[in-house]
Amino acid sequence: ADIYFLFSGLIGRSWAMVFAAGGFKVKLYDIAQPQLTGALESIRKQMKELEKSGFLKGALSAEQQLALISVCTDLKAAVEGATFIQECTPEKLELKKKIFSQLDLIVGDNVILSSSTSCLLPSKLFTGLKHVKQCIVSHPVNPPYFVPLVEIVPHPETDRSTVEKTYALMKKIGQSPVKLNREIEGFALNRLQYAVISEAWRLVGEGVISPTDLDLVMSDGLGMRYAFIGPLETMHLNAEGISNYCERYDEGMRLVLNTFGPVPEFSGEIERKISQAMSEKIPVVPKDLDARRKWRDECLTGLAKLKKQMKSD
Repeated sequence: ADIYFLFSGLIGRSWAMVFAAGGFKVKLYDIAQPQLTGALESIRKQMKELEKSGFLKGALSAEQQLALISVCTDLKAAVEGATFIQECTPEKLELKKKIFSQLDLIVGDNVILSSSTSCLLPSKLFTGLKHVKQCIVSHPVNPPYFVPLVEIVPHPETDRSTVEKTYALMKKIGQSPVKLNREIEGFALNRLQYAVISEAWRLVGEGVISPTDLDLVMSDGLGMRYAFIGPLETMHLNAEGISNYCERYDEGMRLVLNTFGPVPEFSGEIERKISQAMSEKIPVVPKDLDARRKWRDECLTGLAKLKKQMKSD
């Protein structure tokens, strides 16, 4: 089965690597040939580095994986023989809608049309398409090669089988798919992330804690647990099960939650304060940001390896 990725930006390239690691034939489509040439170069370089450091995913060698990836600048030719098409254009509603309406005219009834969007609702993207039953959102987490979660979000008219096939495909390539039963602003991941960000913002803004210490609360506190278990299992284990946790802590939790402030404005004095602290740690210049991202990805790779090992023990 061929898998196709529309647009060869960062997410398109990451997806292509993940699917090639799973042994699938992959085609990258973009408007301009130079984009595609650059994308292939970047993928080759990354795969070679991963292979050298022993972190390449999948059973195939880097060369074998690269041989599975081809490129194409003609949309009609790109989708021929496709079973699954993943759209990876920038987060602009009009652009994505245009692509899906083009695809709607040229695809058959058995291909899945999937979007990588992180925040656009399926009902905004797919309503009115002939093939709406085959449309779905598969939202990866950045960077998908190291962070396996994929949020699968259906349109109200998406066929059950589209959800199941997408879920099975993501499992097959080693990602961790989760199904949302219906669409909601921010899906699940960003809702949780924004809840954390807004309280972080308030704590720093009210002068309770410094920005760098706030980050430590997560990286050396909550995050240690959350790398392996979620908040609900954490509750379960922190008492004699969930019911016992609620009995013990519900009053305290509500007391604290009632002191939370309104949704912050992410600007002004607090933004400057946080920006200054972060820039002292990592200057806002490409060289420093890229070095830190590379370090982050190495940490994530190591963590992924550890998690795999812990599961198999």
